[in-house]
Amino acid sequence: MKAILKISLILLLSFFYSNAFAQDFVYKPVNPAFGGDTFNYNWLLSSATAQNSTTDPSEEDRTNGSSDSNPLDNFTESLNRQLLNQLSRTLLSNQFGSDGLEEGSYSIGNFDINVVDIGEGLSITIFDSSTGSETQIIVPYF
Repeated sequence: MKAILKISLILLLSFFYSNAFAQDFVYKPVNPAFGGDTFNYNWLLSSATAQNSTTDPSEEDRTNGSSDSNPLDNFTESLNRQLLNQLSRTLLSNQFGSDGLEEGSYSIGNFDINVVDIGEGLSITIFDSSTGSETQIIVPYF
């Protein structure tokens, strides 16, 4: 009888002991992309950015080029861009006239340009005879 009493006492105590420390586990993701709280987004992004030790080589070239240049170099580059822009406008107005681009075929150096009205705009086909490549541009009417 003592053995049955001891076994029942052990079973009874183990039943209460297991219920006393039992709990439901609930998974709550942290990352908002997987259902977590959206307020965690900024913290996760700043944490990842702070840990990122890799750099883009092309970014370094761009930042180094602009920070090392002096105002005189910037002025020279700006002047060159303006002169080339003015030259290209003059060449285009001489080639296509003051009315601008109209239907027809034009030949400029190695380029053959065909301009066609397609209803919703102008279709400009540029053929490079030196490489054999062709580009088509559709300019819609406003």
